[in-house]
Amino acid sequence: MSEAVHEVLHPAHWAAARGYSNGMAARGRFVVTGGIIGWNAQQEFETDDFAGQAAQALRGIVEVLACAGAGPQHLVRLTWYVTDKREYLASLKALGAAYREIIGKHYPAMALVQVVALVEDRAKVEIEATAVVPD
Repeated sequence: MSEAVHEVLHPAHWAAARGYSNGMAARGRFVVTGGIIGWNAQQEFETDDFAGQAAQALRGIVEVLACAGAGPQHLVRLTWYVTDKREYLASLKALGAAYREIIGKHYPAMALVQVVALVEDRAKVEIEATAVVPD
């Protein structure tokens, strides 16, 4: 997989973003995923733990990206849908460790939205990803 050639967009007078980027610019092959939830390849949940489901969703994203010759370094955007923002906030330490293990220290533009529910009742998080593989 080729290295990312993305430009982080951050106004000089803004406070530093921690764990995400405010914007990204990239050129190349556009790759998107659907909403990936925290179940395994057999569509079975292995945990009801928020950080565990998020980690599984991130692993799923990495696997889908690989089908297009992309990797975590090519991510330019992640949109997180969570059923409980308090549970997300309470899981930040474990979530950060899982994120760095699976994605690395690459922080694309991100948004997080609390939703009433997800289609799968046991799902606590669903993540959509956008990546750009350089030409």
